[in-house]
Amino acid sequence: MAEPERQSVIQLEDLDFGFRSEIAAEPGGEMVRYCFQCGTCTASCPVRAMDDKFNPRKIIRMAILGMKKEVLTSSFVWLCSSCYACQQRCPQGVKITGIMGALKNIAVRNRLVPAMFAGQVATLKAHGRVYEVGELENEKRARLGLPQITEMPDEIRKILEMTCAEELARGGSPPPAENPSGAAPPAAPASAAASPALPAASPASDSPAGPPRGGA
Repeated sequence: MAEPERQSVIQLEDLDFGFRSEIAAEPGGEMVRYCFQCGTCTASCPVRAMDDKFNPRKIIRMAILGMKKEVLTSSFVWLCSSCYACQQRCPQGVKITGIMGALKNIAVRNRLVPAMFAGQVATLKAHGRVYEVGELENEKRARLGLPQITEMPDEIRKILEMTCAEELARGGSPPPAENPSGAAPPAAPASAAASPALPAASPASDSPAGPPRGGA
């Protein structure tokens, strides 16, 4: 007889009750509190059709409950394809794709970026594209009467440097902006200084922790 699946226990002291407000303060996350867990987003999601572990409804539920660590260290936030099917069909008008973007922004600020993005940025820097275009690809294009693709990494490299993309993709922080006046930068708010560090992001195969019993 197979053992029943064990339910993880969520400790009240581990929840961050200000997490929903943090999401709502992000562009795109303003309507996170309007979700009433109908599941239309999950039923509409093409990623869910490929991997039934991906569950937008559950991610939003976890965020509302204050499961900040579980949400931000999950790779599922990064799997959203931004197709907007969920957002188009939501009866509450919740901008679900925007919420996923808001969660990504918060994760980046907490230095929680999956390792695969560092590899993508390195490829962009080297070739100016997310994949290298070689002679084989251009020969195929020539046979189809299509123009040759030339790599232009210099222009992309400038953009990556201006946006500090390499530091962010590695889970680091961008260098501080230069202060022409020479004055010391303002001190960080006490709440930000006291914010505990979160663990590193999980690999793509990990799934987010489930909601408390009765919230599935």
